[in-house]
Amino acid sequence: MEFQINRRAFLGTMLLSGLSDFRAKSNSTDRLSEFFIPPNEWKGKLGNYRSPLIFNDESKVETPKDWSRRRIEIRKIWMHLMGQWPHLIMEPKVMVLSEIRRENFRQLKVRFKWTPVESTTGYLLIPNGKGKRPAVVTVYYEPESAVGLKDNPFRDYAMQLARRGFVTLSIGSTETTNNRTYATYYPSIENATVQPLSMLGCAAANAWHVLAERPEVDADRIGIVGHSYGGKWAMFASCLFEKFACAAWSDPGIVFDTRPSVNYWEPWYLGYHPKPWRKRGVPTADNPARGLYPQLLTAHRDLHELHALMAPRPFLVSGGSEDPPQRWEALNHTIAVNDLLGVQNRVAMTNRPKHAPNAESNAVIYEFFERFLKG
Repeated sequence: MEFQINRRAFLGTMLLSGLSDFRAKSNSTDRLSEFFIPPNEWKGKLGNYRSPLIFNDESKVETPKDWSRRRIEIRKIWMHLMGQWPHLIMEPKVMVLSEIRRENFRQLKVRFKWTPVESTTGYLLIPNGKGKRPAVVTVYYEPESAVGLKDNPFRDYAMQLARRGFVTLSIGSTETTNNRTYATYYPSIENATVQPLSMLGCAAANAWHVLAERPEVDADRIGIVGHSYGGKWAMFASCLFEKFACAAWSDPGIVFDTRPSVNYWEPWYLGYHPKPWRKRGVPTADNPARGLYPQLLTAHRDLHELHALMAPRPFLVSGGSEDPPQRWEALNHTIAVNDLLGVQNRVAMTNRPKHAPNAESNAVIYEFFERFLKG
């Protein structure tokens, strides 16, 4: 079963009446809030993860002011381990390659620098209307899926959100996906000084600035979403770049695991090393992980520390086969941080049996952005 009975009723209402009608109902916020409550089986469970509310010197975070210092400490450690980002491109130069009208929005094919040494091509969707609107960056292997230009079911986040009045910017790692290196490498693939997954986060931060410069966009209301590879990308971008107001991560594998698709050990994620690269696949004695990834495991570091950097910003884990309900053990640590900060309903998760997104899981993603970027 994809959701518990009451959650299925919630989703059925959305699908039958349409999201616009659903949003108009006064109790929609209450029903969405249900996804912010861990199932009883996982409520309060913290797993074997070290609490982010403990400083490196073993002292405890006891006040919001303490958390401000601890947050800086966590980010500084991870940025040191993964490599420091180059300076962000805060005044991007965007070239419009083409423009067409689609449905209730304009589609601009654009090109801009997303790292100091590399440009990318993406799609900017601008809905009809006047005034500043919320916006979302969408990330995936290539930018066409998110704008509905490829037959890739339920990956069309940018198009669906544009239909709902969001300005969207779809970006993807087209060239490196085609050559099977899958990321962006700074300053070069031969000698990268930043772990590639972190550098994708940097690229998304630069894409944030592209949106923030648009006259149609409210820079305080920009989110990010991605599925699978894009889910990892969206997670690292939103956790490391605090100007993303909220985020939705679709089944990325939110903590380290030995499942083949939770493959942070690969050299295009957190296991970068100069070529020739290790044979692809789960690490074994004959084919061990290399680069930063095994060092993180040895140091007992996990991605729940990055999740905590989101607090008090809201995020949604749209879980599938790689992120089952047990992931609440990791998410409960961010809930603890939010409790300290005096906020609730900032960490949500839905669950489905398969990795691929579907109509029900995406309906919650869209309602999530409606609530936190429009509401």
